[in-house]
Parts: sequence; C-alpha cells; structure tokens
Amino acid sequence: MEYSNLIKEAVKARENSYSPYSNFKVGAAVLGKSGKVYTGANIENASYGASICAERVACTRAIFEGEKEILAVAIVGSKEGALCYPCGICRQFLCEFGNPDIVLSKSGEVDKILKLSELIPNSFTSSDMD
Repeated sequence: MEYSNLIKEAVKARENSYSPYSNFKVGAAVLGKSGKVYTGANIENASYGASICAERVACTRAIFEGEKEILAVAIVGSKEGALCYPCGICRQFLCEFGNPDIVLSKSGEVDKILKLSELIPNSFTSSDMD
C-alpha cells in the first residue's frame, strides 16, 4: 500500500504538537478500515503522566468517529534524521484495534514499515480476557 499521503498528514499534524517541556514534536496519522484518515499530535502536561502521545490522539479520534479497525499508523518525530517509534503504551493501545502497519518517516517520505506485531509480540489482547 502507498503511504506517502499518510506521512504528509502526520507531518501536518506535528505542527499542532503542544510540547513545551520536551520540545519533541510528534505527528501521527491513522488510516481506518473505512479509508478515512485521522490525525493527532503529542500533547504534554506539566504532570508528565497526564501527557498523551500523537498516536493515541489520532487513534482515539478514529475510534470516536466509529472506526473499529486501524489499518496503518504513520508517525513523524521532530528529531531530524531519526525514526520515531511508538512507545510501549501506544503499542499496547493500538493492539486493541488490529495489527496495523506502522509507517515511520525521518525524511518526509516512507522510510520504514513494520507490522505492529513485530514491535509488540505476545501482546495482551481481548483473547486473554476469556
């Protein structure tokens, strides 16, 4: 699948980052099963635990709008020349909504694509609740 437009949406979303403490801006774009794209940026809080990552902002927007399955998540950080992988909380959160492609960019283009299951093998899912 072609993800260059998803990366562009993540780059645009990064502009809305609220990151006054770390100055590390992250943008994310989520592709839902419907074909619609949802974006988000990281939002920090003086109480760091109350901060939320870009991936979860975008994903919660998608779920709130009725998506039940996420096909892909593009992530763009602000550290030039470095890929920005999802944190552990985001990895677990995303598992709830499928095994999406994780699309990473350090250049504004697609630089790496992984399946979420590669980043979090043996994740805790609804099947563990039985």
